[in-house]
Amino acid sequence: MAPAALTLFGDRLDLAAAYAELLATDGVVRGLIGPREAPRIWDRHLLNCAAVAERIPSGATVLDVGSGAGLPGLVLAIARPDLTVTLIEPLARRTSFLVEVVERLGLTKSVRVFRGRADEAATGSSGREPISGDVVTARAVAPLDRLAGWCLPLAIRGGRLLALKGSSAEAEVEEHADVVARLGGGEPAVRLCGVAVIDPPTTVVEIVRERMIGPRPAAKKRSRGGRPRRG
Repeated sequence: MAPAALTLFGDRLDLAAAYAELLATDGVVRGLIGPREAPRIWDRHLLNCAAVAERIPSGATVLDVGSGAGLPGLVLAIARPDLTVTLIEPLARRTSFLVEVVERLGLTKSVRVFRGRADEAATGSSGREPISGDVVTARAVAPLDRLAGWCLPLAIRGGRLLALKGSSAEAEVEEHADVVARLGGGEPAVRLCGVAVIDPPTTVVEIVRERMIGPRPAAKKRSRGGRPRRG
């Protein structure tokens, strides 16, 4: 574990270790991580998520849909201090945990928590500005067709969805490519992240948002961490 963790986190390894400790303690007590997952937090969760950073360009704005305990969004924020990350999560007990962890890890300048669903983040709700990003991430949230419907509206034109998947990735791409195209996405591509660093590498389905589909908010500019929306 140590060589891979050092490769993926570099001088932020101590910060990653502090997050791992919070997951294994508070995360388990509060029901965000199963008790059986505690011994596997590094291999199954942190390293698996951190490997995805290689698909994210420098200085990108990242939106993590269904963030749960912060996977992969918080992991990416730790591994890549150049990123601006928004954790999107509808459940109060999870967002409470995320807010506390962000504060305890000292990540408040680069990470924020949005309590709500993906569609609420994309269109704006309760007086909040709609948001969008260069990259939208999701891990173990839903099948690819539903996931694309939730996540692609959050990506700028030319932005991308990075969906962390397992062995079902190829089958899901074959089954749902037509739906993805109707939603404005390009041809889904299966990527392996962390090759020669972690075993097995992380399987990611990558979809570029090529076209803007459906109605767009008329009055407000979309917020990208303080920057106006492009395209």
